[in-house]
Amino acid sequence: MTAMLNVKDLRAYYGQVQALHGLNFSLNEGSLTTLLGANGAGKTTTLRAICNMVRSTGAIEFEGKPIGTRSTENVVRLGIAHVPQGRGTFTTMTVEENLQLGAISRSDKKAIVDDIERMYTHFPVLKQRYTQQAGTLSGGEQQMLAVARALMLRPRLMLLDEPSFGLAPLIVRDLFGILGKINREEKVTILVVEQNAQLALELADQAYVIETGRIVMSGNAKDIANNEDVRKSYLGY
Repeated sequence: MTAMLNVKDLRAYYGQVQALHGLNFSLNEGSLTTLLGANGAGKTTTLRAICNMVRSTGAIEFEGKPIGTRSTENVVRLGIAHVPQGRGTFTTMTVEENLQLGAISRSDKKAIVDDIERMYTHFPVLKQRYTQQAGTLSGGEQQMLAVARALMLRPRLMLLDEPSFGLAPLIVRDLFGILGKINREEKVTILVVEQNAQLALELADQAYVIETGRIVMSGNAKDIANNEDVRKSYLGY
C-alpha cells in the first residue's frame, strides 16, 4: 500500500504546555486506522495538528506534499475532512442546508445534488429529516449528519474524533458499519479517534495506542486487540 499521510516527529503545544512529544505514524491509502488512548492522551490534539488547528512542529505530508504550513482551510481543500468531537453541525440550519454547506467549495452543482442523494442512501434517517433543523435531531442523527456533511467534500482522508461519544450502542454499531462501508466501497482513508476500543479495533486495519502524547504501541488492529497486556494497560477491557 502507498502511504497517504506521513507524520514525523510531531510535537504540539497549547501555550507553553506540550501535548504531543514526537509522534511518528503513517496512514496507508484506503486504510482504516484507529488511534486509541485514555482521556488527555493527545488523540484529539493529533487530529487538530494534522489540520493545523494547534501550534505544532515536525513534518506532516499528505500524498507526498508537506502541509504543516498550510492554513486549516487549505488543508480541507486538499481533501482532508475533519469531524470534530461534539459533531459541530449548524443547529439552526436544516439537514439539507448542512449538506449543501459541506460542498460549499465545490462548483459541480449536479454532482452535489447526486451526492446529497448518496448521503441519504447511506443515512436514510436524514432523508426523512431533510427539512428539519439540525439542532432538533437526536444525538445519533446529528453525528450521522456531521459525517455526511464531511463526505460532501468528497474527501480523500477523513478524520473522526470520538464518533461514538454519547450515543446508544445500537446507534454506534450502525454508524461504524456505515464508516466501514464508506472505507471499502468509496476508498476513503479514515483515521478514527475512539474510546470504544473494542469496536474500533473490530473496524480498523491498523491501530496506534497513544499515552501522554507518545505512541506506545502500533500494529495490526487484530494483533493489538488480542494482546492481553495491551488490553489491560491501555485499552481498559
